[in-house]
Amino acid sequence: MTDTTPLVRSASDAAATGAPHIEVPVAYDAILLAGFGGPEGQDDVIPFLRNVTRGRGIPDERLEEVAHHYRHFGGISPINAQNRALKAAIEGELAARGIDLPVYWGNRNWAPYLEEAVQEAAGAGDTTLLAIATSAYSSYSSCRQYREDFARVLEATELVGTVTIDKVRQFFDHPGFVHAFTEGVRDAVAALIADGVAADRIQVLFSTHSIPTADAERSGPRDRDFGPGGAYAAQHEAVAAFVMANVRDEVPAAAQTDWELVYQSRSGPPSQPWLEPDVCDVIGELPDRGKDAVVIVPLGFVSDHMEVLWDLDTEAMEAAEEAGIRAVRTPTPGVDPAFVSGLVDLVVERLKGTPASARPHQTDLGPWFDVCRPACCENVRAGFKPAVSGLLP
Repeated sequence: MTDTTPLVRSASDAAATGAPHIEVPVAYDAILLAGFGGPEGQDDVIPFLRNVTRGRGIPDERLEEVAHHYRHFGGISPINAQNRALKAAIEGELAARGIDLPVYWGNRNWAPYLEEAVQEAAGAGDTTLLAIATSAYSSYSSCRQYREDFARVLEATELVGTVTIDKVRQFFDHPGFVHAFTEGVRDAVAALIADGVAADRIQVLFSTHSIPTADAERSGPRDRDFGPGGAYAAQHEAVAAFVMANVRDEVPAAAQTDWELVYQSRSGPPSQPWLEPDVCDVIGELPDRGKDAVVIVPLGFVSDHMEVLWDLDTEAMEAAEEAGIRAVRTPTPGVDPAFVSGLVDLVVERLKGTPASARPHQTDLGPWFDVCRPACCENVRAGFKPAVSGLLP
């Protein structure tokens, strides 16, 4: 008996081949902007957190421990407003280039949901979709979970066989994404030096969301050894190294400025290993390292959402104040024109079938895959669920 199971679920004909990079043109009908979602009022906070933790059996009493971050800001996460702005910026860039593609926006965990976006697209006759997830790196929570949600949504809306969803490559080292971080670190270090802080007494901390160590180890394709933190840590390390190399070219004194990758926003039980060190713990150690100032770089984040506002702008800044050192937090890409242009460049890659050899990337790890490889970014607790935009499982 012949196995008729497709190599890639619900994919365009080109992506269904399973090739790592799709180097033939694909006539997409629309773009699907996929976000995490966030509450937009106090009454939304607990229902939103239930969505985020669905299937894990966490009681509301424990969710309320996290809810105070949102309640501090009136129960409103900035992420939805930021995605509205990003959607508008992408639409403007597409129009400026004469690219006639509508942009549908949906979230995994709060309204507007992905189901609504996919149904709206299908209702308009736009059935060949190219997704942009608002997450740049490879891991379960930042890539595969989006792909699983796409598969779940197609099943829930009964649009399997009608709608296909491909996904742009992870853009951690695309010039458009890296641009804002390079500029931010350069400006912060240069300003501190100009204000009399010795370059060797400045510490640059590149911060990203911590994830379970087991998930980190399984991030990226399984046939490559990325080191202890998997592709997730390796990608961040590579981008941070690129940023610092460029900053040192523009600010020669920064050659004496140390940097490291740190983590934030841990949410698992103490018994479960997560990536370390924690940003606040490291800040507390800086005076003993002879540092007078810290530059905090939200390298893992596309925009200033709750993990940036609370974990960095609130907790990390308080840690710096307690340590008696100066602290500067650099910008996220947000709707920086270079970032928006870069996202549209990723769309154009797939419209034109740009060869991998001609795709821009600023680390040796890129350009990343258009079609995720087998067993990429496994969640060891939940196992492999159906996912699109990647080879089985």
